Amino acid sequence: MPPTDDSKSKKRLVFDASLIVRVHTWLAYTAFASALCIGCLLHYKKIVKNGVAGYPQEWFPSVSATIGDWYPERNIFQVLIALTAGPRFALVTLLYYLQRSQDSSLPTVVFISGLIRTISCGGWVYITSSDDHDVHDVLMITYIVCDLPWMLGGIVCTQNTDVRRKRRMIATGFFASIAPLIYFFVQHKVHRVPGAYTRYAFFEWALIILDVLYDSVAEQDLREADLQISLGPSLHSGARIEPMVTSEPKMVSTSAETLKEKPLVPPPPPLLFDLSALAQHMPILSFVSDLYLSYIFWSLFTSLIPTLFYFSVWELGIAGQELALLATLSPAFLAVPSVLSWVRSRGGSSALQLLSLSGLAAYALSSPLHRFFVVTFANIIAVMGQVVIWAGLTDGNSVGYQSIITALGLMTSSLSKHVNHSNNPVWPLINESSGGYNKTGLVIAVLALCELSGRPVEQSSSEASKDAKKGNTDSDNTAKEHWLVGALPLGSLVFSLHSLLSDPSTLIVWSWTGYENSAPRGPMPHLHGSITLIAQSLGLFIAFTMLSLSPTSINYLSHPVWFIFGLASSYIMLQGRDWIGYLGGLGVAVFTMAVIPIVFQRAALTSLTAQTYSMAFLVYCLLVLASVWTVAYAFVPGGPFLRERTDLVVLAQMACLSLAFQWPGAVPRTLAIEVPVRLRNYARTTLALICVVALFVSQYRRPSISPVPYKSGPRIFNAGIWTVHFGMDNTGRDSQRLIRNVVRDLELDIIGLLETDLHRVVYGNRDLTRVIVEELGYYVDLGPGPNFHTWGAALLSKFPIISSKHHLLPSPRGELAPAIEAVLDVFGTEVTVVVSHNGQEEDPLDRELQSRELARIMAAAHPRPVIFLGYVVTKPHAKEPAPYEIMVRDGQVHDIDKDDQDRWCEYIFYRNLYRTAYARVSRGIVTDTELQIGQFALPKHGFGVVNETEEARYLRAFKEELPQRHWFPMAYYGDQSKGGVNGHYYHVFGTPLYYKIPKDAVL
Repeated sequence: MPPTDDSKSKKRLVFDASLIVRVHTWLAYTAFASALCIGCLLHYKKIVKNGVAGYPQEWFPSVSATIGDWYPERNIFQVLIALTAGPRFALVTLLYYLQRSQDSSLPTVVFISGLIRTISCGGWVYITSSDDHDVHDVLMITYIVCDLPWMLGGIVCTQNTDVRRKRRMIATGFFASIAPLIYFFVQHKVHRVPGAYTRYAFFEWALIILDVLYDSVAEQDLREADLQISLGPSLHSGARIEPMVTSEPKMVSTSAETLKEKPLVPPPPPLLFDLSALAQHMPILSFVSDLYLSYIFWSLFTSLIPTLFYFSVWELGIAGQELALLATLSPAFLAVPSVLSWVRSRGGSSALQLLSLSGLAAYALSSPLHRFFVVTFANIIAVMGQVVIWAGLTDGNSVGYQSIITALGLMTSSLSKHVNHSNNPVWPLINESSGGYNKTGLVIAVLALCELSGRPVEQSSSEASKDAKKGNTDSDNTAKEHWLVGALPLGSLVFSLHSLLSDPSTLIVWSWTGYENSAPRGPMPHLHGSITLIAQSLGLFIAFTMLSLSPTSINYLSHPVWFIFGLASSYIMLQGRDWIGYLGGLGVAVFTMAVIPIVFQRAALTSLTAQTYSMAFLVYCLLVLASVWTVAYAFVPGGPFLRERTDLVVLAQMACLSLAFQWPGAVPRTLAIEVPVRLRNYARTTLALICVVALFVSQYRRPSISPVPYKSGPRIFNAGIWTVHFGMDNTGRDSQRLIRNVVRDLELDIIGLLETDLHRVVYGNRDLTRVIVEELGYYVDLGPGPNFHTWGAALLSKFPIISSKHHLLPSPRGELAPAIEAVLDVFGTEVTVVVSHNGQEEDPLDRELQSRELARIMAAAHPRPVIFLGYVVTKPHAKEPAPYEIMVRDGQVHDIDKDDQDRWCEYIFYRNLYRTAYARVSRGIVTDTELQIGQFALPKHGFGVVNETEEARYLRAFKEELPQRHWFPMAYYGDQSKGGVNGHYYHVFGTPLYYKIPKDAVL
């Protein structure tokens, strides 16, 4: 109560705390309203205009344009919003004073989010989109993200029923406005629809109004609490906040009686129905549920980076969405005791896993941006819940049990990709038309969660098992591990599993070098991927064997000798080629899977769960970025330092992982990992099933007959070149089947695909050629692998590949350029086909050197017929040092049509063949680049081209003048508005170009 001394009370200023909220509300609304009114009066047409359209299509300004672009509205707004800062900080502090509780940390979380929210508001207000678009967007996204705990947490912490109801209604309106906001932004930004930005602006202003309105409700909260602020001299100097009415206490009682009556974590009801009785009689059901939920985690986890890097690929640089990688750092939230307590409870764990399923359901969203937001949110939830499980903090689960389940979940995910053409069937970037089984996956996941929620808690039967579950060890070694010793190996392990073992063919393409004597030099991805899964099974079986001897026998795998085996295998994988390199990769698979229990246990031994697992995933993030930087160095800051240095990335992996081993001279540390016998039996059975299914799939995929050309009678064939943008179509989904349809319809016997090196975490460790090879029947050469640091090139052929050679074209400054030089058996005649992807426009020296090397390769094949299918950044007929003249002149080849002046990057050259047709096919939604195709007639065996004069080569014809077998498909005639097939049609000329065959040609 205030002091009763009249002299002092007269000198003190006392006012209701609710007045601060009112001042904040009026200042905020006045700031935005003044900017809108002044802007419309002075610069109306300027602030409604955007990069797509202006007035009258766009007729209402966005918030950003209103407050950030023009004088004087920008300056008036910034002055008023600056005056709002003081009341805003006071509002946040007053609400914390009102809501704080001794038995809950949630008010603290709300308070911290309120502070971050306020600071980020100042950031996007004073750094406008015209100042720095990326910084403005990051701060704006931070503000919106902080609105989640601020609003939702504030609702939970509100005790006044009427105030809680108002906050709930406003928050519902706020979050409901976000979906249409994103939709119209995509319509404006991606589809460039005139008028969409005006509709976007309505929802943007709605967010502002609702945001301020939500904070204004605090006025009623503070007024009914009768809080007053007194300024001036008192018993204690400074400002005081005094509750004048104490009949309704705000502090929550924490007496022993209250704790007994109300448990801290009440047991949750089953999600749908109780399966506990069934689980008691069928323990295998619990194992299967845990295994499937682990599979779902890995599916979500491995889908995050391909989802976010879709935007980087289209920008060819940093797009901003890369910040979503930090979603994996969500274990930092576990530093809040109340959050950790809730997450480790049965109800909390089940709730998080249920929320994470939103990432699987994101497949139903058509917009890549919408899927990106949902998948990012799902990974925040999934990773935070998973690390608590990994740490053995949930009921009835030991660290040893979870390490085995996690390993099996990864292998199940890898097997599902092996079965499903290298795509995980429940990924959100896959749908039914691209090979997804999303609905089935979701239904099974819900059933597994039902089993988990109704499962009885298993109690440990001995003190030793309790110690193992908690991460303790023997008597002399009960001290906790330093959290860095647990974090660094775990981060490296997660990256190793993701980058090398999340798809069974990744290790194969690391060593792939092509063909020799009509046979592949090494293993084939679609045929030998099962061997990788067998090697992984062997590694996990070794861990089982050790665990079967005794809980401490696993320590044999922490001996330096085992680490040396892993290090030597990594070196062979990195430096070896063909079967030798693959054997090194198999050694890495065995080594990595065997140490999973050790690494998990060391991480669980630390007492700082949040620090340990946050650091682990920070290490994972850094290794991911480093692995991307090795090839994307031309587009990222600091890229040249990691250019082509995959060896440094592997070395960093092994260095971090080495901390999990017991080195001479170090303090002895004996790990005790107890795994139930029942689990070991189930796991062995699961491994056996994985191996059997993998071998069956490989045998099933093995072609029963050799590929045959589409027109096996006449000596004619079709060839094409297509830059397929990393196997993601314009909607962010896998494009294998879309590519397959076009290749099949156009009857392409030979096709070069560019930007195909997808065996990286950023592209999902996929194989773009799998569907075409397995369903249409082609020989395939994948080109240089991930350890050669190119964007990739692939050759698909209906004709046998006699031999092939991979080239890294000279690239002293820019990105590395891959090339495939292959000799094909075309109707009994050897034909050289060259597929390449040259460097970008920014590096003219690279392009010149690369062109000279390609010209040398083609000239060296003389007099053998040659077809060049490639991406060459040049204009037609550009003089030296531009690539065009160098390649045509020095390579001794002809342009497929010299009169086509509209090309820029894709070219087809040929020699010692008759070119009979040429067409350019629009891209549809598959990629950002058209498909170019040509038809060639091969002279009869033993004969050559009889007339190569320009006049003979350009005897143009109508298709009716040629036999029908020379015609390209009629279905692809049309234009953008009608005709064609799925958006593909003959464009530029509106028709294929046809050429007569000289009369004296011998075919």
